[in-house]
Amino acid sequence: MTPTATETATEAVALEETQYALATGAEISQVQAILQATGHLGAEKRIAYLGLVDPTRNQSVQDRRFRVFIHDISGGAPSDLLVSVTRGEILKAIELDTKVSGELPVLEEEFEVVETLLATDERWLAALAARDLDVAKVRVAPLSAGVFEYDDEKGRRILRGLAFVQDFPEDSAWAHPVDGLVAYVDVVNKEVTQVIDLGVMPIPAEHGNYTDPELTGPLRETQKPISITQPEGPSFTVTGGNHVEWEKWSVDVGFDVREGVVLHNLAFKDGDQKRPIINRASIAEMVVPYGDPSPIRSWQNYFDTGEYLVGQYANSLELGCDCLGDITYLSPVISDAFGNPREIRNGICMHEEDWGILSKHSDLWTGINYTRRNRRLVISFFTTIGNYDYGFYWYLYLDGTIEFEAKATGIVFTSAFPEGGSDNISQLAPGLGAPFHQHLFSARLDMAIDGFTNRVEEEDVVRQAIGEGNERGNAFSRKRTVLTKESEAVREADARAGRTWIISNPESRNRLGEPVGYKLHAQNQPTLLADPGSSIAKRAAFATKDLWVTRYSDEERYPTGDFVNQHSGGAGLPAYVAQDREIDGQDIVVWHTFGLTHFPRVEDWPIMPVDTVGFKLRPEGFFDRSPVLDVPASASGLSCHSPAATGEEHGEHGGHGEPAGHCH
Repeated sequence: MTPTATETATEAVALEETQYALATGAEISQVQAILQATGHLGAEKRIAYLGLVDPTRNQSVQDRRFRVFIHDISGGAPSDLLVSVTRGEILKAIELDTKVSGELPVLEEEFEVVETLLATDERWLAALAARDLDVAKVRVAPLSAGVFEYDDEKGRRILRGLAFVQDFPEDSAWAHPVDGLVAYVDVVNKEVTQVIDLGVMPIPAEHGNYTDPELTGPLRETQKPISITQPEGPSFTVTGGNHVEWEKWSVDVGFDVREGVVLHNLAFKDGDQKRPIINRASIAEMVVPYGDPSPIRSWQNYFDTGEYLVGQYANSLELGCDCLGDITYLSPVISDAFGNPREIRNGICMHEEDWGILSKHSDLWTGINYTRRNRRLVISFFTTIGNYDYGFYWYLYLDGTIEFEAKATGIVFTSAFPEGGSDNISQLAPGLGAPFHQHLFSARLDMAIDGFTNRVEEEDVVRQAIGEGNERGNAFSRKRTVLTKESEAVREADARAGRTWIISNPESRNRLGEPVGYKLHAQNQPTLLADPGSSIAKRAAFATKDLWVTRYSDEERYPTGDFVNQHSGGAGLPAYVAQDREIDGQDIVVWHTFGLTHFPRVEDWPIMPVDTVGFKLRPEGFFDRSPVLDVPASASGLSCHSPAATGEEHGEHGGHGEPAGHCH
């Protein structure tokens, strides 16, 4: 019997939801078994990365594939594998030459290796003795090495260590940096390759224990409870474990151990059409470059995504602490270094927020007083990478706007503050400094506006000179430039020109005959401030420009390339755009760099209040008119939220706004 159109569509939806479902513990155990059976995983082998691979374009047959990086702690060559749990086999295996490829991401077990080796190294112990320090009270931050003039580091797996004093277990070691001292450690050969000691510097003595009553003083007693309730439940539904429908939005919420939260198949229902906007959205890289030229710290730059994997350090979120309101949690499952599945309980938080006024007008002629309230769907996770904590927040709005916001908090990286002052370091407390630095992110937006035939136009405002046709000098206009090739689409923001970028589909038109699109609004913060000839500028080339546009390729996933750790540079976006492919009316990916430039403040110590940065995508001719005309008025005297729809599934609920548990 020939299937009906409805049956075919239902099967397609079911296949799509299955293909984009979160990885399960059973699947990860299958990967582990396949790797063990083929000799790729054993006593001396570790998994440095394991992630679910996206389906290929228009994939019609389910094939759940995982990419796996295997590190050999005994010094053997690492490997890059593609494993199909659907077929129960390894599809591809590549042996890597780390002198060329770079090293695999840093393993958590290597953190301890650094401290353990240094605790018995004579040079390190002598340096501590000169400072009258007990090695048992010295903590060492295990830091990615970067790539510098040390030829003997090529092909060796190196971490660098900076020391901090921790007087007792609850003491914040970041308050007591041991300056003038750094160690270089080969974590495979278990060798301390260098100890650089520039001489004794005063160690800041004042503690930074931010929960200590000495610093907090009496806690405020002025705050009345804020209770956010939705008696009928949230307005979104969750099916298949991660497929979310909210208002007119639909999205598959994914999670990757490298990127964290990933949004798949982001679409908006317009009339009876489900219109695609973004095929896949993620924050594909972030780098934290430091600006202190001291020999002790001039190498400091950390690719938190590619070197450390932000997803694996995702927090288990707590109601009333991390998330407030009627919360739905997702608990992604990742692999540990041995291939065992590990659940990040409540790792992803989803909820609705009231967001003030959506639209309003009091009309003098008609007498109509019109007010509609806005709300947004929030999809977020938090991760802790060493001293810093980052929140990654995706927002979907009623009017079709998409927004991303990064929240940076935690503890700033500290140093001693030079007695004579510094051009590159802030003073936070007596004798305590914090080097200037940046937090730079790369959003990878695999666009699909009404399909995969897309283009990008750069839009600038144009000031028109007074003269003929503009006699009063009041006119201004705009200029749009189509970016036709990858080489033309490496762009910088320009706040004075009000520069934006419009991603549109030239084959899909609105009722006015114009291409439907979305406009990317940047926040116009500085890109990478390091010199163009520096090591970090070569390695983090993505961060030197605000926008890159590339032709879609399954293999081009990361702006820094596949292997970031100790890679000398040139991989990722520079290599992609070197192909100089056509991008006008093609299947394209938009890469947007955004970030914070942080001159640490006194107010950032001893724990930093959240700072934020991000970007917006707003409809630009995508709809035929306002898409929120059907939003109802709020019931007078009641909640600003309209009645919520009941959901088929709500995942794991966290109650209705009352604090649960304890916020540490």
